[in-house]
Amino acid sequence: MQLNLQNIPRVETITKADFLKHYFKPQKPVVIRHLTKDWPAYSKWSLEYMKDIAGDKAVPLYDDRPVDYKDGFNEAHATMKMSDYVDLLKREPTKYRIFLWNILKEIPQLQKDFNFPDIGLKLMKGLPMLFFGGRDSHTFMHYDIDLANIFHFHFEGKKQCILFDQKQSKYLYKVPHSLITREDIDFTKPDFEKWPALKNAKGWVCNLNHGEVLYMPEGYWHYMKYITPGFSMSLRAMTKNPKNLSKAIYNVFLMRNYDNLMRRIRGQKWIDWKNKKAVINTHKSF
Repeated sequence: MQLNLQNIPRVETITKADFLKHYFKPQKPVVIRHLTKDWPAYSKWSLEYMKDIAGDKAVPLYDDRPVDYKDGFNEAHATMKMSDYVDLLKREPTKYRIFLWNILKEIPQLQKDFNFPDIGLKLMKGLPMLFFGGRDSHTFMHYDIDLANIFHFHFEGKKQCILFDQKQSKYLYKVPHSLITREDIDFTKPDFEKWPALKNAKGWVCNLNHGEVLYMPEGYWHYMKYITPGFSMSLRAMTKNPKNLSKAIYNVFLMRNYDNLMRRIRGQKWIDWKNKKAVINTHKSF
């Protein structure tokens, strides 16, 4: 048995009016195949190009180990030179990923290779972020702290994306006081005996290829798996929904700080309690 996932619609190109009408206003995802065709990045950006332009940069690396109470919010697990990291990606499967790597801060000249598409939303020009991963590496199912509208551009290889909207949270084993589900759920091959509520979740799925962009609406849960080594760039626009904006403010200023405080006070007991509550809360609601 598989998750109840429908394919994300795919379009070759799209006008601003059609995007706003058919996807932004109803808050539905879409893959746009040729939005980047006129970018220099479309022909230039590859792992080898990133090695050439940023090879000496020390990059923060993350893997799929469970959250530990000693870890700070988004704290890296290791560092490596970009040249060594790209060599590792090409040589063998690795769990190490680069997460939220700011282009403007690290390699400003990369901004010459892309533009901010006029798609009807005001994109945050100071926050273009890069994400890298090796074959079979993945992110945990999560949603972004600011519940932003996200445009996720993929380069080199293929990446699988599984999405759920916030209405599905009650089936996903959401961990309290956090933005993730239980980390021991494999969303590509879920164990429905262990996680029965997942049978009720309705989501979306797609594979992204080089140059394609996935629009993820506000607060969408997303799980990303690299089928082959590659990297992606995210551009984001602030949430327009007042309810989501209030959630974002709560997440940034209250939830994150409260969670960090409880980690310091209770240590691993706090993490263990949250994981237990994720199961209890989910099984109560379905």
